[in-house]
Amino acid sequence: TAAMTRSTVAVSAPGKVLLAGGYLVLDRKYTGLVFGLDARIHVHIQELPLPSGIVLSEIIVRSPQFRDAEWRYGYRETEGQGGFRVKQLKGDTTSTQPRNKFIETALAYALSYIAAESSTMIGSVSITIVADRDYYSHSGATDCRNPVRFVDFDVPLTEAHKTGLGSSAALVTAFTAAVLAHFLDHHQYILDSELGKRRLHNLAQVAHCAAQGKVGSGFDVAAAVYGSCVYRRFSPSILEALGEVGSSRFSERLKILVEDSDPDPSNQWNMQINKAATGIPPGLRLVMCDVDCGSESVGMAKKVLAWREENPDEAASLWAMLQKGNEDLANELLQLANGPTTVSRSFKTLSDMISTIRFLIRKMSAKAEVPIEPKVQTELLDACCQVNGVVGGVVPGAGGFDAIVLLVEDSALPLLQRFLYTYSTINNDEGGPAIGKVRLLGVKQDFEGVKLEEANLYADWTR
Repeated sequence: TAAMTRSTVAVSAPGKVLLAGGYLVLDRKYTGLVFGLDARIHVHIQELPLPSGIVLSEIIVRSPQFRDAEWRYGYRETEGQGGFRVKQLKGDTTSTQPRNKFIETALAYALSYIAAESSTMIGSVSITIVADRDYYSHSGATDCRNPVRFVDFDVPLTEAHKTGLGSSAALVTAFTAAVLAHFLDHHQYILDSELGKRRLHNLAQVAHCAAQGKVGSGFDVAAAVYGSCVYRRFSPSILEALGEVGSSRFSERLKILVEDSDPDPSNQWNMQINKAATGIPPGLRLVMCDVDCGSESVGMAKKVLAWREENPDEAASLWAMLQKGNEDLANELLQLANGPTTVSRSFKTLSDMISTIRFLIRKMSAKAEVPIEPKVQTELLDACCQVNGVVGGVVPGAGGFDAIVLLVEDSALPLLQRFLYTYSTINNDEGGPAIGKVRLLGVKQDFEGVKLEEANLYADWTR
C-alpha cells in the first residue's frame, strides 16, 4: 500500500532571556523570571520527493543560512523497543559536517517516542532550519531600512557568533514539535492543546538534557514551549532511569516520561510554569545588547555552587534576598502591565528594584569570585541607565561578558542606539577585558511560545 502523503509543517519557537533568577533557578526552592524573545528558530518539514518505486530511509536536515550546513541521517528501529537509532551518513556531498548533537538527539528521541505512540510509518523527510537574524551577530545584514526576516549569514556554522538568545533550546523544541506534527499528523493537538504542549515540553526537555550531556534547570526549554513565564524547575531525578537510546524498552520508558504516566509521584514532572505572573507594561520593552568583549566565562556555575556548598548560611541568606527581589520585580512589572495606562506611570520603583537585584548579584559575584556582573558590565549598565528613558538593566542568565538586557521606554530607543554606537571602554586599570562594540539587537519580549507557521513563509529557503 502506498504511504499516505503527510502534510508539510512549519513550527517556530522563541529565544529567551532570564531576566532574574540566574543560578537560583537551578534549585527547586527558587524561581526564575524568563521572557521569550521575538527572535525565533523555525523548522520546516516536508516529505522527501522521491521517484515512484524508490524507498529510502533517509532524513536530510539543512540549515541553508550557513555554508555547507547539511546533515544526512539514516535511521532504524532497534530491537526490544529500544527506540530509533539515528546515524549521520557521509553522503555524496563535499560537506564534512561535524556532528550536530542537538539535531541528532532530538531526531532520535522524537522518532523513538513516535514509535511507542503510534504504528505510523517513518518515511523520508527533508527538514529545513532557519533562524531569525538576531540569533547570530553578522556584519552583512544590519541594514535597518530593509529588515529582512531571514538573512544569509554566509559563514560556516562553526564560525557563526551566537548572540546568546538560547538557540539550542529553541532549536530542539521547534525541531521536536515539527517532527511530531508531521508524523503524528495532528498538529492542532500537539501545538494548541494544553496536553500536547505538556508532552512537547517533556520530550524537548529530555532530548535537550541528553544532547547537552547534563540536566540543566530547563528554563530555556520551558520558555521555548510556553513563552514568558515564572519558572520553577523539575527534579532532575525523574530522568535518571531513562537510559540510552537502543537500551531495552527505551521507547516505552520514554513514552511514560513524555506522557507523565508513571504512578509513582517521585517520578512525575513537578516543574511549575506560571505564565500569568509575567508582564511588561505598555510603552516599555525588553531589549538585548550583544557585547563584544574578549572574555570567556567558563565553569562559572560550578564555582558558584562550590561557594554555596562551602558557605551554606551566607548563601542561603543572600539567595533568600535575591529570590525576594526577583519576586518583587516580577510583581511590579505585572502590576504596571495590568494597571491603568492613562495615569502617567512612574518607573522609579521598578528602577530601584533592579538596582537592588544588581547589588545582590555583585555581592554574590565577589563572594564566589565569579564574574556574574564583571566590572566592564557594571560600567556599561550604569552608563546605559544614564540615558533618558532607560529604566534599568542586568547581565542576564548566568551573567558574564557577552550580553546585557535593558528595560527601556519605547521612545528612548533612538537615544539608546546613538549612545551605544559610540560606546567602548578603554582597557581598565586592572588590565581586565575591554568592551569593543555593543550592538543593540532587534529583539523584544514575546509572550507566545512555540507556534505553527505558514509553510510558504520559507519558500526561498526550502527546496
